[in-house]
Amino acid sequence: MRHHPGHSAAFAEGRRQRAAAEMRRRRSRHVAGRHPRRRPSPWLLLIRIPAVLGTGTALAMALVALIVLGAVMAAAAGSTLVVGGVVFLAVRHHRRRNALRRDGAAGTSPLPGRPAAPPRPDLVWQRARARFHTLRAEYAAFECDPMEVLRLPALADVSVGSTARFVDAFAEAQALETDEYPTSSHGAAFVTAVDHAERAWKAAREAAERIRLSGLSPAERSTVERVIKLLTTARDSDNDPERLAAYARARSELAKLDRAGVVHVPRTAQAALDAAAQGALPPAADREARPQFS
Repeated sequence: MRHHPGHSAAFAEGRRQRAAAEMRRRRSRHVAGRHPRRRPSPWLLLIRIPAVLGTGTALAMALVALIVLGAVMAAAAGSTLVVGGVVFLAVRHHRRRNALRRDGAAGTSPLPGRPAAPPRPDLVWQRARARFHTLRAEYAAFECDPMEVLRLPALADVSVGSTARFVDAFAEAQALETDEYPTSSHGAAFVTAVDHAERAWKAAREAAERIRLSGLSPAERSTVERVIKLLTTARDSDNDPERLAAYARARSELAKLDRAGVVHVPRTAQAALDAAAQGALPPAADREARPQFS
């Protein structure tokens, strides 16, 4: 069989073109196999957001955006496991950064804080002296008020243990008090005595509040309550004869209770009651001008 020369040339040219096309395809597959193009994972980019933004407000905003974006993508893809992993990694990263910021880098210990300077002894003494003056004023106010003495008789009775301990502590602090700052040892002793006196005063008051009139007999309790009513009437009444009569009866009843040892009335309370009774008397000129009735 004979072949036409033109056909042979066309056939050879077709083979050459097919061979060249095959070579190009092989070369392109070889290049693609060596350098495959991979799209970056969006989850990897999202996890790196806190590291790029740093700590503080930007980190908090990035974490919130990360969780919201993960939830949206999970809703679209139905992948709740991936969202849980993203949230876990974000929270762990946030906690690790906070721990490093609070405690220092791993393997190191935080720097110890600088110890505070001790307070000046003279300033401590001044504050203790002011507290002692406040305590002395409270104690004096109690002893000068007959109503308070009758309400809390145990606080005026040194036979009660808590009251006796307070009186001793108060006397010790008063003996150590000075007008000017003394030596450091003397000042420290005064501060300690004031602390002890304050605690003893609080304990004595609490004990007296609990006891009140429970240690008295019914008749003695009734007498004390009657004296309290008389003193209240004498203090609040606008009628001079009524006030005078109330003060006179209250002083008489109170003197009987003191002599019987039922209630110990301090001298300052007796003096305050006498002064109040004298103040209730009208001036001498007014008494002479008033008409006398037989």
